[in-house]
Amino acid sequence: MKKVNLAVVGATGMVGRTFLKVLEEKQLPIENIWFFASKRSAGSKITFNGKEYTVEELDEHSFDRGIDIALFSAGGGTSEIYSPIAAAKGCVVIDNSSAWRMDPEVPLVVPEVNPEDVKWNKGIIANPNCSTIQAVVALKPLDDAFTIKRVVYSTYQAVSGAGRAGWEDLENGLKGEAPKKFPHPIANDCLPHIDVFTPGGYTKEEIKMIDETRKILHKPDLRVTATCVRVPVFNSHSESINVEFEKPFSMKEIVAALTGAPGIVIENDSANDEYPLAINATGTDEVYVGRIRRDNSVRNGINIWVVADNIRKGAASNAVQIAEYMIKNDLI
Repeated sequence: MKKVNLAVVGATGMVGRTFLKVLEEKQLPIENIWFFASKRSAGSKITFNGKEYTVEELDEHSFDRGIDIALFSAGGGTSEIYSPIAAAKGCVVIDNSSAWRMDPEVPLVVPEVNPEDVKWNKGIIANPNCSTIQAVVALKPLDDAFTIKRVVYSTYQAVSGAGRAGWEDLENGLKGEAPKKFPHPIANDCLPHIDVFTPGGYTKEEIKMIDETRKILHKPDLRVTATCVRVPVFNSHSESINVEFEKPFSMKEIVAALTGAPGIVIENDSANDEYPLAINATGTDEVYVGRIRRDNSVRNGINIWVVADNIRKGAASNAVQIAEYMIKNDLI
């Protein structure tokens, strides 16, 4: 693989720090690397692969140095301003915000699902929402085998999905302190409210899951609905997914379709209380699937339980996987 010049934007945040960890683990062929953040974090030090780097303030000249790939996790507003600047200077931006996900000119990519979409990028590639990523990894092999007709999502999302402030709300709430990030205490409770409410009563998080699933699976008319809930778990999202298919199936065929599919680990031994757990998924890049069972209320339906680390697979690792795919396939 050829060596690349790489930048991390938002390097001091929760996802930004995880970018570094995943990049060190994967040992991509990096020639030079730069770290950018806001003015507030500029000047701080970051250690990467045993070498210390100084974080620079992001500005319109940051990409005047032959950067091939930039991993962005600095928020939608920052991405809207600086992604086009980077792209205009020959850099491919892999953006973790929601800014570009539904832009028809920007591919929305999960490498286990639709890596081919990388090829039509015009300088920006969007990383999907964390809860969508793990869902479509599980849905893709099932859709290939049985053709999905309808999806019902119910999510149980960890506080790390709301960043450091969400994490601290749970930590502090367990001590009896009032919340600062969430509208109600998250300690010892579940909040059916992630992101802002829209006029139709859905939250933006729920709409993201609906729209992004359709785009990633290339099924614009797929019937999808979602209820997204924040739960008092520090890390890793869990999801109950109800799926209805066009084609009939046996449960052995369902399990066979999921077994060996890229990125999936099956944990489905109810006799021994084996099923995916958030605490076990944390720190890994796999999507764990279990509680696989037929939905007897419809002709061709199933229920599955899907768990993944939302900061790794749901954000940093997925973006790094996209970069890795591009490097390996000479798309840079």
